[in-house]
Amino acid sequence: MAERLVPGDTAPDFTLKDHTGAEVSLASHRGRNTVVYFYPAASTPGCTKEACDFRDSLASLQAAGYDVLGVSPDTVKDLEKFAAKESLTFPLLSDEAHHVAEAYGAWGEKKNYGRTYEGLIRSTIVVDSEGKVALAQYNVRATGHVAKLRRDLKLDT
Repeated sequence: MAERLVPGDTAPDFTLKDHTGAEVSLASHRGRNTVVYFYPAASTPGCTKEACDFRDSLASLQAAGYDVLGVSPDTVKDLEKFAAKESLTFPLLSDEAHHVAEAYGAWGEKKNYGRTYEGLIRSTIVVDSEGKVALAQYNVRATGHVAKLRRDLKLDT
């Protein structure tokens, strides 16, 4: 498991396919702040709630200078269905081999109902316009996370 990122770290660059099959790289977002959020599985209740919260806040986040990228270990095909079903208008990126999640410290040991396993840790990393980590949050809750993130970024003052 990779170390968790902390503010000031250089955000690992990546290029992944989005839900349309197009390649999206973090480098193409330089000059803007970018919210990179990691979620375990498309179309599950918590992940759907979180994605819809990001969708509903997208215009105000973009107006404040923040792009949003969702990353999960789902296939492009699963992400395409998820985006269409929930009218998601930001890139959903497929990290099937979980290399990006590992680089961001968002892949590791999880416990569920007494069982320990490796999996995706729901996390949000805010990358500033220079490519540095501005905020790193791990083990976030799906419900209410976007509202908390907005408060942490001081967007609702």
